Amino acid sequence: MSIRPRKKTETVLTEEQAYDTILRPIITEKSTMLSENNQIGFVVPVSATKPEIKAAVELLYKVNVEAVNTSILKGKTKMFRGISGRRMDQKKAIVTLAEGQSVDIMQGV
Repeated sequence: MSIRPRKKTETVLTEEQAYDTILRPIITEKSTMLSENNQIGFVVPVSATKPEIKAAVELLYKVNVEAVNTSILKGKTKMFRGISGRRMDQKKAIVTLAEGQSVDIMQGV
């Protein structure tokens, strides 16, 4: 049996779906250092996929995306007034832009 490569399908999002995919940019000292490597960090829904994130960034910021790396941050268990609670899980996306492309995060969308 031979293994056939997957067909690459184009992910098409509406503008509303793109705004639902990108929740907020990550603005920290560490993430500003990523901009030297043409990378931007975003917080996205846990259910978002890499093709959806790529399509949303390209649609909203009008840039070419080379790669998307994601990581899931598990929520911590915390005590609040003697009651145990749990913070929500988060998914972070590090988007690598094409050479010569840049995005001004502070400008807003």
